Amino acid sequence: VCDEHSDYKDAKLLYRFRKDDGTFPLSKDMKVFMRGQSLYEKLVSMEGSILKVREENSVKYQRTFVGCEMIDWLVQEGEVENRKEAVELGRALLEHGIIQHVSNRHHFFDSDNLYQFWTNFRRRRRLTELLNENSSRTLSESPDSPFCLRKLNPDPGNTSFLSVQTNKEIKIVSAVRRSSITSLAGNSNSYFNPTPTLIFPPVAECNPKSVLKRPITNEELLSPGAPYIKKTLTIVGDAVGWGFVVRGGRPCHIQAVDPGGPAAAAGMKVCQFVFSVNGMYVLHLDYQTISSLIMTGPRTLVMEVMEAVE
Repeated sequence: VCDEHSDYKDAKLLYRFRKDDGTFPLSKDMKVFMRGQSLYEKLVSMEGSILKVREENSVKYQRTFVGCEMIDWLVQEGEVENRKEAVELGRALLEHGIIQHVSNRHHFFDSDNLYQFWTNFRRRRRLTELLNENSSRTLSESPDSPFCLRKLNPDPGNTSFLSVQTNKEIKIVSAVRRSSITSLAGNSNSYFNPTPTLIFPPVAECNPKSVLKRPITNEELLSPGAPYIKKTLTIVGDAVGWGFVVRGGRPCHIQAVDPGGPAAAAGMKVCQFVFSVNGMYVLHLDYQTISSLIMTGPRTLVMEVMEAVE
């Protein structure tokens, strides 16, 4: 949670899903996957779903739907604005291996062709598929893996429908006492859902709000007469780390501070801007680079920060 360990360890350390602190890289491919999963969960949970066992050429197929019926449903449910947009969405889902024509003979069309969800979102999966890069690569070769995004003919054109709409925000844990390892366990239902699926309605993409009231530029910080003062903090790390989280970029700011950690004891506060780390000027760097500098540096940090004059 403090970006101080790059590897997952069997230790009393706190971790959280990157999606919950806004650092998960949502590529277009991942947005397509999440959109497909959201639609699938919505379809299987509703009464009279269009997903049914259907037969074509004496062969039965699971989780199937008729192309034109899917388009009708997408428009009716407000998932898209019109039938053209629905076709574009269906084509993106097919190109990424989430849906397919039952006999792989056709692309997605507004027709009576029969399609099915190819990815089984309800399959129980191991956490190592997410945490272990090598394992993820091996498992992704399976057509049933949710991480196998099989692009057939990706179209870099109109992708406006790929946006993931936020219906409800997840509670964000911005800082916790390092001694309270079990503090999340007793309230796990408030932060994570116990179901094995990765995402489902009504929860969608969730990015935490910055602690800053408004974006600040380097020019504002460094301009003569600016209402900011510079402080030097010496932070001696303990067995767990330093106890703060850096976010943003150019300039970076302190997003969270563990009230029981070394950083708080040294005077670090939320909303301070990181000016230098161990003598290196860092206002022009992003938070990933600064976090890397901190992780690979000595256990004693000398940081210059800038904060607004009260």
